[in-house]
Amino acid sequence: MPIERTESLAAVLMAIRGRPGVTQPMLTDQVGWGRSVVASRIAELESAGLVTTAGVGPSTGGRAPRQLRLRAESGLVVGVGIGATRMEVGVADLSGRLLARSEEQIEVGDGPETVLGHAEKVVDELLARRAEGRAIWGVGVGVPGPVEFATGLPVAPPIMPGWDGYPIRDRFAGRYGAATWVDNDVNLLALGELHANPAAAAARDFLYVKIGTGIGAGLISGGRLHRGTNGCAGDIGHVAAAETGGVICRCGNAGCLEAAAGGAALAREGRWLAETGGSPLMAAILAEKGTVRAADVTAAAHAGDPAAQALLIRAGQLVGGTLATLVSFYNPALVVLGGEVSRTGDFVIAAIRESVQRRSLPLATRTLRIEHATLNEATGLTGAVHLVVDELFAPHRLARWLPHSTPAGRPALAALNPS
Repeated sequence: MPIERTESLAAVLMAIRGRPGVTQPMLTDQVGWGRSVVASRIAELESAGLVTTAGVGPSTGGRAPRQLRLRAESGLVVGVGIGATRMEVGVADLSGRLLARSEEQIEVGDGPETVLGHAEKVVDELLARRAEGRAIWGVGVGVPGPVEFATGLPVAPPIMPGWDGYPIRDRFAGRYGAATWVDNDVNLLALGELHANPAAAAARDFLYVKIGTGIGAGLISGGRLHRGTNGCAGDIGHVAAAETGGVICRCGNAGCLEAAAGGAALAREGRWLAETGGSPLMAAILAEKGTVRAADVTAAAHAGDPAAQALLIRAGQLVGGTLATLVSFYNPALVVLGGEVSRTGDFVIAAIRESVQRRSLPLATRTLRIEHATLNEATGLTGAVHLVVDELFAPHRLARWLPHSTPAGRPALAALNPS
């Protein structure tokens, strides 16, 4: 397919996806192509079953123009978000709107056969309830570790024993006969925020920072996810951070940010306070439960425990110090904070804001906003389904499968190979 035709098709389709009810005259103004080109591309997309009439728009004289929309009901997208202890599975339409979802308790350390086998079981159950004869167009999978995006293979993930090099993409593609994409969970959380949070979409340049058991960042630049050369951009949890005390990280290095400010660090420090008498409240928690978790530190902080509050503030200061460097380097309009540790009220976010403002360049923070994530997700399920939709309709891939699509619009699997 000629490049000009590909670009115009993708531009028209993207405009229709982003603005349901748009008319042909509106499209002509928006995409910058001539009326005849836009009309031709609309006809081609309708013939492929991707676009249909949504109604009639207001008339400006003469016949009222048709309103257009994506035929989102033509196919299904499957999303699987895998975290350290949780998994979210969902089925969505071609707009990325979730039709059904399920949350499951898992242990990622149980290995890929156990975890992915359970994921497939849940997917099958959801499809049995919502498929209604519709075909699966693609599968998106998120995992809590580094992923080489080009191959979909996990690479030496610290908390995922047995997953290194496991062919997740091939497994799901073979089972469901659909193209599959695999990415890091934080990248998918950033994508989900981009699609679900109007402020993030408007910012176009923002950082998504997940502070949970581990710490990671997703980088959105110009409205697109930046993965870097090998797919590991944003792995800030393992950068060397000042004032960490040289704590040994699970990656084997000393002084990593995650080792001093992540959820596991909070649990470790909370237990130490409980055992040494530094916090009577956490001592009571340890006596009752036999352990101290990061969530217990948060609960103690909200109950007024000064030692717990100090732990959260220190974690925020450490994260803020690293973010200050990124803010000065990257100059985002927005920093979005997600993950369980970030959802601790004002203790962490206030400390992060103070550190960033104090240690970043004044110009970099002049209009910077630091806010909580709008999606209450731990694994990036929303981002997983949007990853698939974005890849399906990317210009280079659209050019490969659209000429061979069926009248119902379903692309051939061979033409959707993620490579």
